[in-house]
Amino acid sequence: MTEFTSRRSRGQSAEPITASFEFFPPKSDKMAETLWSTVKRLEPLEPAFVSVTYGAGGSTRERTHKTVERILKETVLAPAAHLTCVGSPKSEVDEILRDYWELGVRHLVALRGDPLEGIGAVYKPHPDGYAYASDLVAGIKKIANFDISVSGYPEKHPESGNWQQEIDNLKRKVDAGADRIITQYFFDNDTFDAYLERIAAAGINVPVVPGILPIHNFEQTMTFSAKCGSSIPHWLARRFSGLSNDPETRKLVGVSVACEQVMDLVDRGINDFHFYTMNRADLTYAICHMLGLGQHAPEKAAA
Repeated sequence: MTEFTSRRSRGQSAEPITASFEFFPPKSDKMAETLWSTVKRLEPLEPAFVSVTYGAGGSTRERTHKTVERILKETVLAPAAHLTCVGSPKSEVDEILRDYWELGVRHLVALRGDPLEGIGAVYKPHPDGYAYASDLVAGIKKIANFDISVSGYPEKHPESGNWQQEIDNLKRKVDAGADRIITQYFFDNDTFDAYLERIAAAGINVPVVPGILPIHNFEQTMTFSAKCGSSIPHWLARRFSGLSNDPETRKLVGVSVACEQVMDLVDRGINDFHFYTMNRADLTYAICHMLGLGQHAPEKAAA
């Protein structure tokens, strides 16, 4: 088990700490209200950007576009739209790219995407589409000079047979023009260190941003982690044990675990983080507050 001892903040670090946030497009008016409340709560933290996810096969395309457009029009945030290869010909993807550029979007998260049948199904490239994320990255750069983030997997993508395949695929994406790597979430920082060593050995030199998942619901996290290949350490399971019907304590544990992980990464020299918010602001806001984000001047003490 990793020991977390950091007490550093942005004001104490040699390099400024930055963060980005991920949202998913709402499926209903009520979910839209929740998302927008989260966006406005996190906006004062001044993230480097906020990303908006894209459903399998473009299933949330319109909602993603509308969410990105609203963020552009009603906030000072810089949105990064997710884009996938699945289920669309190149002509359709290229049209989406041009629409985003005209809208004012300058940052994309380029992904192969999950099969329409969901995680675990066999991926089949569209016969007239971009086959893989590296192809999509190259295609994006031909359309316009977008800033492009791609995904990385500290514990390997579930479909990678070995680490050589994993790193070779990552290098193809970077060689095609990717500007940064955002990782799948993980809970063991030693795993992330080992991943950085593999990336460096392969000559990949773009920034690698660790993905952080503040845990709101441990059972849901367990289920999704089993599908995406993120392991759950035994010590983490013990911390949430017996809290299924105790939401207040679960929230305290969730923010504590994430703060420990992030502070330890800061001690290891990491200064940039990508938070999977699950469209909820509370835990992410608390963690970023601990990091000193959005705090330009100390509050005056009461007389």
